[in-house]
Amino acid sequence: MDIGFSPEEMRFREQCRDWLHANIPAEIRPLDAADAIDFDKHWQRQLFDAGWAGINWPTDYGGRGLSIVQQVIWLEEYAKAHAPWIGANFVGINHGGPTLILNASEEQKAFHLPQILKGEAIWCQGFSEPGAGSDLAGIQTRGRIDGDELVINGSKIWTSFAHVADWQELVLRTEDGSRRHAGLSWVICDMHAPGITIRPIRKMSGQTEFAEVFYDDVRIPLNNVVGGLGNGWKVAMSTLSFERGTGFIADQVKQSEEIAELISKARANGMINNDHIADQLAQMRAEVAALRAMTYRNISEVVRTGQPGPEASIIRLFTAELGQRLERMAVLLLGEVILDFAYGHDNAVHDYLRGFASTIAGGTAQIQRDIIGERLLGLPKSR
Repeated sequence: MDIGFSPEEMRFREQCRDWLHANIPAEIRPLDAADAIDFDKHWQRQLFDAGWAGINWPTDYGGRGLSIVQQVIWLEEYAKAHAPWIGANFVGINHGGPTLILNASEEQKAFHLPQILKGEAIWCQGFSEPGAGSDLAGIQTRGRIDGDELVINGSKIWTSFAHVADWQELVLRTEDGSRRHAGLSWVICDMHAPGITIRPIRKMSGQTEFAEVFYDDVRIPLNNVVGGLGNGWKVAMSTLSFERGTGFIADQVKQSEEIAELISKARANGMINNDHIADQLAQMRAEVAALRAMTYRNISEVVRTGQPGPEASIIRLFTAELGQRLERMAVLLLGEVILDFAYGHDNAVHDYLRGFASTIAGGTAQIQRDIIGERLLGLPKSR
């Protein structure tokens, strides 16, 4: 892939920029997921109606059928315009939908993809478990086959938007006696099905976004299995590759703008004269540029193969850890103003507190390092 952009792509960038600047909502998106759900759905529908949802999704399912490069351009301009986070639509748009496009049956795609793009259906992710954490191969939630249904028992944790979701991408064990990667299945779970109990989790930043989900004889049709019974590991890896690859482009653009703002703030309050702070700012500015180069390289891999590879774990890990360093610096530069913080009223402090989750969500930093070591560097397995 040529990292430069063609004249057509540059015109597309201008179209993105013009529409965003004319249509970004004036109101601020609420921070709590339950309070923001109407905002998120309305904004997603506005994007869809104007042709800005599913840039590179197939036209048969409501997308525009454009290139992944144009999708990247849209995400970059979206972040630069300070457009609102898509919030509760994140799971469906950024990895649930792409996973269905790659692995689902035509019936599953025709039913679910248009609803995701229109903001009519909210998705959540059922991967992590209390006893397995981010070790997907260690999950114990089970689905017993009973006729043409799966009967599900177990629990999931750190499930973003579970308390406002309609559907869930759920990975569970469907083969008795199976261990590790074998015997897993990726299924579409109806979050309104009888037997599901949701217990929201309040974050230390003050909002409720995560939840624990319990399954007590929950019945899901076998037709909701994606990619076939026992193929859940393969399907889940495609989900995580999207989440860890293209799902964080907006975060990276935000980081690029944030480092510029931090340098300006340090100059304004004189802290730039502190050699230690100046060195950290310079290092982070270089890392932001390096991260952008790695992302473009990963996009070229998507163009070549159709989905991100294990290299996406480098981007996922680097984005999360760099973000945490930027958030710490932002709080440091606030000085004693931080003492006046009240939940939800200062973006810098909110981002700092929320940032602790960034090296846990979507696979912990330790899991990412295992993937990098084993699948990219060829090192022996850690277990």
